[in-house]
Amino acid sequence: MENMRMLQELLVSELQDLLHAEGQLLKALPKMAKAAHDPKLKTAFEAHLKETEDQVERLNQAFGLLDAKIKAKPCKAMLGLVAEGEETITEGKEKSNDIADLALIVAAQKVEHYEISGYGSARAIAEQIGGAKVAKLLSQTETEEEKADKLLTGIAKRLMEHASQRVEQGARVTTATR
Repeated sequence: MENMRMLQELLVSELQDLLHAEGQLLKALPKMAKAAHDPKLKTAFEAHLKETEDQVERLNQAFGLLDAKIKAKPCKAMLGLVAEGEETITEGKEKSNDIADLALIVAAQKVEHYEISGYGSARAIAEQIGGAKVAKLLSQTETEEEKADKLLTGIAKRLMEHASQRVEQGARVTTATR
């Protein structure tokens, strides 16, 4: 019985961490969308902002199901990832559009991977303590984060192909002018 209580406390702590992380993203995603040059990347960030709002609501529901106070606990990892994202935006102003967008994707995928692991771990704990409804909420968010990651990978592949074509064209022009 003591272990179940401790597992529930761990779960609540992890949810508090995730709640703070999502709150940080609600502030960061509009900045990333604004910095994105590629229309599909901009749309992906804007769509994920809406998803993030829904994810916060699911976390609030999970707190209710666990009879826990809705309270965020500072997520140092997300604070660091968001700070890296802000650096990426600033540094991107001095790069080509494709490279700046690829750097944004790298920053965003670091966030997605953190969230996938956080939601996956919290879901597993919820399953262990018999919190099927909480686990289902967390699983839904975990799936959304995985889809966002795959979408970003697809956009990155397209941008890399575009960037490499421009490099090849530039090499042909340089060779032709010699």
